[in-house]
Amino acid sequence: MAKQISVFLENKAGRLAHVTRVLGEAGINIRALSIADTSDFGILRLIVNDPVKAYKILKETGFTVSETDVIAVKVPDSPGGLADVLEQMSDAQLNIEYLYAFLGTSEDDALVIFKVEDVQKARNAFREKGIPFLDDNDLYKV
Repeated sequence: MAKQISVFLENKAGRLAHVTRVLGEAGINIRALSIADTSDFGILRLIVNDPVKAYKILKETGFTVSETDVIAVKVPDSPGGLADVLEQMSDAQLNIEYLYAFLGTSEDDALVIFKVEDVQKARNAFREKGIPFLDDNDLYKV
């Protein structure tokens, strides 16, 4: 299980730059990010190398921040690779709330961050089905 940092951002010029500058100055390295937005605001989702420190720094800087448990799954970087994993998740009755992907640790895989209803159930299902996933410390080092 990994910690994702979510930051509520007003949809104004410079807000994303401010978050990334604050993190950079604190020595926090962003490993992956996703932004979901509306016309008025956005939710920035981050995987960083030190989520505890990132949460604290962003909170102290005045951002609205939350932590969410997510799971990082290695998905074959080939046509149908994601579909295979999603079908196995469906078979295991795992409900996906959202996901985002980034490059993997090799040329053969990609990493997909999943927000699911029950992270422990997902971990157990992935183990049972032989789907590789990263523990938090491995993910933060990617």
